[in-house]
Amino acid sequence: MARYTDASCRLCRREGEKLFLKGQRCYTGKCAIVRRGFAPGQHGQGRKKVSEYGVQLREKQKARRFYGILESQFRHTFETADRMKGKTGENLLRLLELRFDNVVYRLGLAASRPEARQLVLHAHFFVNGKKVNIPSLTMKAGDEIAVRPSHRSSPKFAELAPGRPLPKWLAFDRENLTGRVVQLPSREDVDLEVKEHLIVELYSR
Repeated sequence: MARYTDASCRLCRREGEKLFLKGQRCYTGKCAIVRRGFAPGQHGQGRKKVSEYGVQLREKQKARRFYGILESQFRHTFETADRMKGKTGENLLRLLELRFDNVVYRLGLAASRPEARQLVLHAHFFVNGKKVNIPSLTMKAGDEIAVRPSHRSSPKFAELAPGRPLPKWLAFDRENLTGRVVQLPSREDVDLEVKEHLIVELYSR
């Protein structure tokens, strides 16, 4: 399975903002954006004139890296969003938010999306009572997520750190380690500062 294995902090520095790829580290002074708030590489601090295509590309790369997926997966998600009713950009963000690994992260069961992806791949969760290990699974309204009973005693789940604010489209029972997709997320529920219309323009070229 292809995946990004290079330094995660380089991605945040390249996009110029926190993508929260390193869990709690992103909230401390050790964050790469705090220590070196410029793009990586020899010419990272140089000024460059960015073309219209470059602006569109940066928006796409930002969204792709925020959710931790490869280009082929991102383009497939875009094509699915384009076939749906409504605005393609908002459909795209909704589909990305509904990825199983992202839902696990949003519920506070993982410190970062990469960690959530790993937990899903190791089959730590049930979805509607069935074992699921597919990070890209698209969740639906009413779906229930639960930590498998045999894994609840794991140190990872025994004492969860104080969670992030829970999105209104999710519900979480901390005592029983279960969550539910209450409704589909709206554009206002996506905390990534991205201009999705630029992504649509890029793929429409």
